[in-house]
Amino acid sequence: MKRTLGVCYYPEHWPEAQWAEDARRMAEAGLTWVRIGEFAWGRVEPREGEFDWGWLDRAIDSLGAAGLKVVLGTPTATPPYWVVAKHPDMLAIDAEGRPRKFGSRRHYCFSHQVFRVEAARITEAYAARYGANPHVAAWQTDNEYGCHDTILSYSDAARRAFRDWLRHRFQTVDALNEAWGNVFWSMDYPSFDAVDLPNLTVTEPNPAHVLAFRRFASHEVVTFNAMQAEIIRRHSDAPIAHNYMGRVTEFDHFAVGADLDIASWDSYPLGFLEDRVGADAARQAMYARQGDPDFQAFHHDLYRSVGRGRWWIMEQQPGPVNWAPVNPAPLPGMVRVWTWEAFAHGAEAVCYFRWRQAPFAQEQMHAGLLRPDSAPAPGLAEAQEVADELAGEAGAAQAPVALIFDYDADWAWAVQPHGAGLSYFGLVFDTYRALRRLGLSVDILPPDTRDFTGYAMVLAPGLMHVPDALKTALAAAEGQVIVGPRAAARDGHMAIPVPLPPSLPGLEVTVTHVETIREDTPRPVTGAVEGRAIRYVEALDGAATPLLTDETGGTVAVASGGLCYLGAWLDEDTLVSFLETRAHKAGLATTRLPGGLRCRDTGTERFWINYDATPHDTPDGPVDGPGVLRVPLR
Repeated sequence: MKRTLGVCYYPEHWPEAQWAEDARRMAEAGLTWVRIGEFAWGRVEPREGEFDWGWLDRAIDSLGAAGLKVVLGTPTATPPYWVVAKHPDMLAIDAEGRPRKFGSRRHYCFSHQVFRVEAARITEAYAARYGANPHVAAWQTDNEYGCHDTILSYSDAARRAFRDWLRHRFQTVDALNEAWGNVFWSMDYPSFDAVDLPNLTVTEPNPAHVLAFRRFASHEVVTFNAMQAEIIRRHSDAPIAHNYMGRVTEFDHFAVGADLDIASWDSYPLGFLEDRVGADAARQAMYARQGDPDFQAFHHDLYRSVGRGRWWIMEQQPGPVNWAPVNPAPLPGMVRVWTWEAFAHGAEAVCYFRWRQAPFAQEQMHAGLLRPDSAPAPGLAEAQEVADELAGEAGAAQAPVALIFDYDADWAWAVQPHGAGLSYFGLVFDTYRALRRLGLSVDILPPDTRDFTGYAMVLAPGLMHVPDALKTALAAAEGQVIVGPRAAARDGHMAIPVPLPPSLPGLEVTVTHVETIREDTPRPVTGAVEGRAIRYVEALDGAATPLLTDETGGTVAVASGGLCYLGAWLDEDTLVSFLETRAHKAGLATTRLPGGLRCRDTGTERFWINYDATPHDTPDGPVDGPGVLRVPLR
């Protein structure tokens, strides 16, 4: 599939006389795709049952007449006021018992069954009208599930749905009490109707209860999305996507993606650096106008997996955003770098947000490709530059390294982090960054993967619950396998299993105790490498060969053959060194990359991506700072 560019557009925001000119300029800029409609419920159906399709018909025709392809979004993320007035209990309730009111977006509870009927009805109306439209070449369901902390709802509708979910899952309340260990603190429930939502308890609720609620909440998103996809497919053969948001982990994106054709995500490198990456002050200052060198790439690789090879960026930042603690403009050249980086990881399309900066409402400080007066903004020239450079097919060959990412593990860590600021995402992202600093390309795999053929290294950090089938598959993998810390630390209901963790076939090691350590007291480690453990350390016992010991004399990493257990969270440089030793055992060549220089192989091309403001030399030649160097692979 050819690499293409696109843009997000809101014809309802602009005079109709302007639409044809906008479409002409989009086509001249080299754009192919235009996403519209995802926030337009109130204009399409201003009053219940009264539809005004004429403006949307004409907008689609105007774009199609210019040779553009439309991505049509279902508008369920923005129910109009009349829907809320009719169903006031459809609003989500936060953990403190407060309603998430009308006046913005994403103001609904996934569990509210009557709102689901309304959502199905408007989706059906969209799909029936435009399913056969030749200009509508793709669909998007809703918009950014989970953005603004909108997955977990503590409403009456959620309470009822949670109880029904528990009934289906456990069958009897005695089975639930046993699985959750409710004998502790006399928490046994006499019936499913006695189970409440795990908020507003005196101290922390039972971790098994919270994890079950997190799984339930994810299930609600999955079924809500599946409902929309099923309706669209009754009327259209065009592919269906959803646009996920960076570091939103409250629902299982793999499960949502199973009902879709394309995974897409919304990439805002400068906004994410300030409020999602978790970078320290020095890194934020260094990359304030470029974004983190690994954060976007991580999500590119994640969504390539979620989309089973097909993925897009539905929203790419082209200038300053409006929502981060600090909102600088990107360095000249960064919009081009971000775009080509996505293509390096196999993107089919990169769509910029948005065509024209809005002069009103919440996003008026959010830059587009055009200024509010329709003059070009800086990002437009870089988008046109990429359009002129586009060549080659989208796609990515299998990488030599696999990294497992598990949303359920993220929830388990959130339920029981065992230390302030510790997160599963942080651990996995640190691992990913270390691999990239070694010049390695990475595939991110779902936790139900059972075949690791072709991977020289497989990593499963922090995978809190490891089913027996996955343990067997990891033990049978031909390459080097690294698991831990906290791998297999809990069973499926958050209980410590016996035999004690990690209980991996072929690796004689037991985690005897765990501890978290202060950020200002890192623990020296020696052995295969010398460096420091931070945040999380496990004490290991058993016959496996020690690889690392800490200053107390305790073993914190062991191996047997190709199977390694790492029982410590290592600092960045130590982790790079440790993974380098395992990569060399796997027969992989590594190159330690400086600063913000990274490398990605597609199978036919090698991309050198430079996030630094200064140039770097590479084995294939110099690369500008910031900049991209593409070379063919032989």
